[in-house]
Amino acid sequence: MKRVGAILGLRPEVYEEYTRYHKKIWPEIEQAIREAGITNYSIFHRDGIMFAYYEYVGPEDEYEDRMRRLDTAPRMQEWYGIMQQMQVPMEGRRPGEWWASMEEVFHQD
Repeated sequence: MKRVGAILGLRPEVYEEYTRYHKKIWPEIEQAIREAGITNYSIFHRDGIMFAYYEYVGPEDEYEDRMRRLDTAPRMQEWYGIMQQMQVPMEGRRPGEWWASMEEVFHQD
């Protein structure tokens, strides 16, 4: 299993709208996330910063390919188009990232 954490900014004036969309995500998005091998997915918010955490439970050598397929799943580009208008990418993120990846420095089961 691979644990993933990432951060992203959120424009303060859209907090209510953003949370409304995430109370019940579109069924196609929910299904695509499951098919990608993502479980235990959470997004937290504080002071304009969002922290996302998920666990990838698929084969390690398929991770990159599954994330690419997730990005192109039906309706995903529509979802991204809505969400990205509300989000503020972090400075210093890696090329090609929207959410800035984080390094896991501690874990305890």
